[in-house]
Amino acid sequence: MGFNWLSDFQIQGRKVHVTKTGAIVRLDRTLFSEIGAWLTYYGPVRLKAMIENLLFPGPRILFTPDVPRPWYLVSNAVGWSGARVTSDPRLAVAAFYFEDSTVGVAPRTPGLTCLNGACTDVSKSRVADTFEAVFGYPLAVDPRRWHGLAVEKGEKNGAHDGRVVRCPRDPALGKVYQRLIDTIDDGMAQDLRTPCVDGEPVLVFIKRRPGETRFANHNTSVALAAPSDQFSGDELDAIRRFNKAMNLDWGGLDILRDRHDGRIYIVDVNKTDMPPLALSFRDKIRSTRQLAAALRRMVSRVSAAREP
Repeated sequence: MGFNWLSDFQIQGRKVHVTKTGAIVRLDRTLFSEIGAWLTYYGPVRLKAMIENLLFPGPRILFTPDVPRPWYLVSNAVGWSGARVTSDPRLAVAAFYFEDSTVGVAPRTPGLTCLNGACTDVSKSRVADTFEAVFGYPLAVDPRRWHGLAVEKGEKNGAHDGRVVRCPRDPALGKVYQRLIDTIDDGMAQDLRTPCVDGEPVLVFIKRRPGETRFANHNTSVALAAPSDQFSGDELDAIRRFNKAMNLDWGGLDILRDRHDGRIYIVDVNKTDMPPLALSFRDKIRSTRQLAAALRRMVSRVSAAREP
C-alpha cells in the first residue's frame, strides 16, 4: 500500500481536509502531538505484523471497496493477528465491507461471507431507531414537542458537530435531535467507547474530556476496561441484540450512561473506528491484542462455515 494513503488528505491553509469523509481538522499543536502518539504505537504494531506474516502467516481477508488505512483499528488488529489483506477473492477466506461512509451499498462478494456486509446504514436516525426498538426507551426526541435541552447533530458519522440546543424549536434541515445525556462528573464528560467483534463487546475505552467540549474528538484521558466492569449482564445482552439488529460484525459503539437515571444510551455506531490516542502505550498494545484475538476467532468461524 505504501504511502498512497497520504492522498486522503488535502492541506488548505491551517486546516486538513479529509477527502473521504469531508471532515476538517485544524493544524495545531494538539494535532501534531496526536500524530506523534500514533507513530509510537504504529511502529511496534507494524513490526509485529511483519514478524507474524513472515513466521506465522494467517488467513487472507478481502477488504472492499477500500483497504483500511493504518490509523484504523481494524488495520492494526489484522496486522497483529497475523491475518493478511488480499485483493484476490480467490485467496480470501472472508470479505470485509470497509468504507468510511455513513450510508453505503453492500459489495458483492460471491462465495465469501462479507463481514459488516449487511451493515450499510449507521446514520444517527438509524442508530436511534434501532436503540429504541432494542432497549425499549427512546434516545431521539421531536424538537417541536420536547421541552428542555436536547442535542442537535448531523446524520453523518464522525462529524463531531453536536451542540446543545433548547426546545421546543423547528428542526433544522439535515439535523437529528436526541435527549441530552448527562455524563458530566467533576466537570468532565465520560464516553464509554465499546469496540465489538462478531456482535460481542470486547473491551471499553473510558474516554474523558471537559464538559464544554463534550462533542469534540480530543480526549483528556482514556482508560481501558472490561465490558463486564462497565455494564450489567442485562445491558450486555441488550448490546448484543443491538449489534445483531444493526448487522454489525465489527465496530465501535459510543455508549453514554446518564448519571441521573443510570440508563445507558448508544448514541453512535462507528464501523471505521480508530484507537484513542490518549490511551497509554501499554493499554494500546493490550487492546490491540484483545481485538486481534477476537478478529481471528471471527474469521476462523466464518472460514469454517464455508468449508464443504
